[in-house]
This record gives sequence, structure tokens and C-alpha cells, in this order.
Amino acid sequence: MLPGERSAYGRLNPTAALVEDAVMTPGSEMFQDVPWPFPGDHFPDHLGAVVMRTVLDGQPALQVLHDPDNGWEVADGVGDPNEPGACVATHLRHVLDADPSLRDLATMPPGTLADRDAPGAEWVLRPFAW
Repeated sequence: MLPGERSAYGRLNPTAALVEDAVMTPGSEMFQDVPWPFPGDHFPDHLGAVVMRTVLDGQPALQVLHDPDNGWEVADGVGDPNEPGACVATHLRHVLDADPSLRDLATMPPGTLADRDAPGAEWVLRPFAW
């Protein structure tokens, strides 16, 4: 399966996605499965996520998913995250540094999708299942 392709269950294949932090420096380890809820209701620095390249390139994050399997995905809400090469696995902190408003979503339980219409708009949460 190629980066961004969906499995037979409709799930993105984050293990096949490119890894943003390929050069390992002390403290740069990235983990996909970090126990939730997070201490202090803050995203841990070492939390990894599948993120659309467009978001990393400056497009606003308009969708955030805390999937039922405890993974995190961030999308621009416009493009198709399932297109080959559309997403990469990276530290979520890179997205949080660019848009601190996403920090409010650290308390979002697994199986929840957050959508908003524009940067700065209120997040609308709804249940999500595969």
C-alpha cells in the first residue's frame, strides 16, 4: 500500500507515509500510540500524526480526527488526504506551532472528528467510526 492509500477498512496507511523527522536527534522520537487522556490536557511533544502536506505548507487545518484506534490525523478539509503523497507522518507539534488553536483539541476523545469552516472558527465535534 502506498502513502495515503486506504486499506480495505477505509483507514489511511500511516506506516507507509513518509516520515517528516527522518534525522533523529535527541528528543525527536515520534510515537503514534500515546495513552490518552494526556497529562495536563496538553498534546505531548512526541505525539505523531498523519498530516496533509498542504497543512504543513501553510494551508489551515480544518479537520482533526482522533480516530477510534487512538491515532491522530490533520487535514485541510478541502483536498483528498487519500491521494498518493498527500500526507506524511510527523510530530503533531509542527502543526500546533503553526496553529495554536488546535491545542484545544487535546481533550477530544478517541472516535471524534473536529471540523471548522475557517481558521479561528469554532470547532464542531461529532462522533466518528470507521
